[in-house]
Amino acid sequence: MTKKPIFNGTGVALVTPFRKQDAVDFSKLELMINNIIDNGINFIVALGTTSEAATMTDTEKSAVLDFIVETTAGRVPIMLGLGGNNTNAIASIINQVSFEGIDGILSVAPYYNKPQQRGLVQHFRYIAEVSPVPVILYNVPGRTSVNLTAETTLQLAEEPNIIGIKEASGNMSQIMEILRCKPEGFQVLSGDDALTLPMIAMGATGVISVMANALPKEMSEMVSMALKGNMKKALPLHYRMLPLMNAIFEEGNPAGVKALLEIQGMLTNSLRLPLTKVTKPMYNKLATLYQEFMQGQEQQ
Repeated sequence: MTKKPIFNGTGVALVTPFRKQDAVDFSKLELMINNIIDNGINFIVALGTTSEAATMTDTEKSAVLDFIVETTAGRVPIMLGLGGNNTNAIASIINQVSFEGIDGILSVAPYYNKPQQRGLVQHFRYIAEVSPVPVILYNVPGRTSVNLTAETTLQLAEEPNIIGIKEASGNMSQIMEILRCKPEGFQVLSGDDALTLPMIAMGATGVISVMANALPKEMSEMVSMALKGNMKKALPLHYRMLPLMNAIFEEGNPAGVKALLEIQGMLTNSLRLPLTKVTKPMYNKLATLYQEFMQGQEQQ
């Protein structure tokens, strides 16, 4: 069965702006949403890891999600981050969520428990069965301590309501095996900004990007050109962004991209514990790299 590709191109793992007093800054969130949409991104990921959802109350998460849906107003699809390490608890949340305006779920592999591969298959099958919208798997072993193997991913790809995977393992052999053997229409999305271009060259259909919070136009252009096969134009842009792509993760995510967004004047560089701001040397490095990037853009 051919699956309908809903989330092609550049998706943004949307940050949550906070005020200095720790409250959600909805005015800055509105600015962020409109800026990324106006600059060509193709879909939004709400309440993913980059949003710091792990430190939000249920009331805050509900308010943020409702605000994103209302502000986006159907202009681009929305993917909701909804995963965890308690299968029944996730199913219960799914049954309580209003999915109006939500086009899919991004569900991370269960963390901390370290389940076996057969447990992962059963976990995601159950989520797919109860979800009223399509499910995108999220493999990020660096955060979860468990890897969705290519074999497991391909087994889950046969499920009617599992339409794709965000692959952030960094294991290119594994990613290529998924791309080689996946069913038609099953989407493989890059979960690493720096690997987006090579993954598209191998057959991936896009990215869920952190960098696109700060450089939505440039990320969207690079991905669009790569998907059209125009690597001659995509590659130079990839290399111009690469130092920033790498730097924003050096002291953790979303600490790096929030610092960069403050440098751009988009929001206040505020995070919730246990996350902390980047160090002053890192902040200065990001400011220098951003200035160099913008100067390079002007010369093109």
